[in-house]
Amino acid sequence: MSDITKYLLPEEMLPKAWYNLAADLPVPLAPPLHPGTGQPIGPDDLAPIFPMAVILQEVSTERWIDIPEPVREVYRLWRPSPLVRARRLEKALDTPARIYFKYEGVSPAGSHKPNTAVPQAFYNKHEGVKRLSTETGAGQWGSSLAFAGSLFGLEVEVFMVKISYEQKPYRRALMETYGAKCIPSPSPLTASGRAILERDPESNGSLGIAISEAVEIAAGRDDTKYALGSVLNHVCLHQTVIGEEAIRQMEMAGDSPDVVIACTGGGSNFAGLAFPYLREKLKGAALRVVAVEPASCPSLTRGTYAYDFGDTGHLTPLVRMHTLGSTFMPPGSHAGGLRYHGMAPIVSHVKELGLIEARAYHQTECFAAAVTFARNEGIVPAPESSHAVKAAVDEALVAKAEGKPRTILFNLSGHGHFDMQAYTDYFAGKLTDLAYDEGELARALHGLPTVG
Repeated sequence: MSDITKYLLPEEMLPKAWYNLAADLPVPLAPPLHPGTGQPIGPDDLAPIFPMAVILQEVSTERWIDIPEPVREVYRLWRPSPLVRARRLEKALDTPARIYFKYEGVSPAGSHKPNTAVPQAFYNKHEGVKRLSTETGAGQWGSSLAFAGSLFGLEVEVFMVKISYEQKPYRRALMETYGAKCIPSPSPLTASGRAILERDPESNGSLGIAISEAVEIAAGRDDTKYALGSVLNHVCLHQTVIGEEAIRQMEMAGDSPDVVIACTGGGSNFAGLAFPYLREKLKGAALRVVAVEPASCPSLTRGTYAYDFGDTGHLTPLVRMHTLGSTFMPPGSHAGGLRYHGMAPIVSHVKELGLIEARAYHQTECFAAAVTFARNEGIVPAPESSHAVKAAVDEALVAKAEGKPRTILFNLSGHGHFDMQAYTDYFAGKLTDLAYDEGELARALHGLPTVG
């Protein structure tokens, strides 16, 4: 093993294609269904809200999809992102494990989200779209789409989950700096938002509600399309630039992971790192892939695998996924980007096939791990990313207890520079482990749509 800390790919090694895991699945994905007919949907059903290029990627089973050169040109602003050996953390943990992290916080928005925001903005602009509507939780996706929209001359309207809107004002400021309009959700601007506010005027909001509002806006205007930052196949596809780079960088390090880890809310950053490695696993590579989610919103570890709506207002197609129920309202944890009732269908599918593991953590133990990481590696993780840090630390401590080395690779999906209030609350002892309401979960699951 070399003593190098950072493994940097030259720009000419930036991947030229995204990897589509759907091409290699041993069992194909269940199709999305029309909520009215219960029949599989076609491209025409999605045309009111997505550009055709994105729709074709959503249903594609081609293994490789070329990255357009205008997208690669923008990627070069920060990509390839670094792979870092966490040597100081290894020493602090006194572990024989080798810990690597792929650092996506170097992007202009501070997270992995521009990997899909840029191509989505490009495809919409290419097809003559003028405006984009979207939702955001912690604000990483909203600021990323605002950034991408500014580069391609698109107006961007972001419905931000209200609890995050209030907790993270600097994310709002970043979106506005890039030229986007940021609206707390639920809002009085849409029928779905007004319906929620009528039932609960103090609603903290959720990603499911914000999606309903953004989809409603897109469906109601000919010049507007909807852009999604997670969950769907095309989003997971765009993120695989992360894993494709990581594979080459691990080769540079003369190492290969025994375990690959990423946090999961809707599934995008997890898919980005994990899917290229799942391709290698399907070829026979001996490695484990671990998805880590919040215990307050545990779709993979507690949800039901079933067809459900992707939004609270029931405006989206039905997709088969691990779900807590589209009406489930998670507690207002600081990991706002992970507060989604469902998991990406393709991530849920590989979980059902036994190709990945899932675990859930409470937020205080994640923040404790994040502080340990920051005090050794210097980077303050986003609250979402702290879940992956916690899992990596746990794996390293198991290696220590067993006295056996192992190679750990995790995705540090973003920095926490806009999330310092969460750290302030943690150090003040104000951060608590929030439990979801079991009765509310049971009611939400009871309301799952009947299919077939």
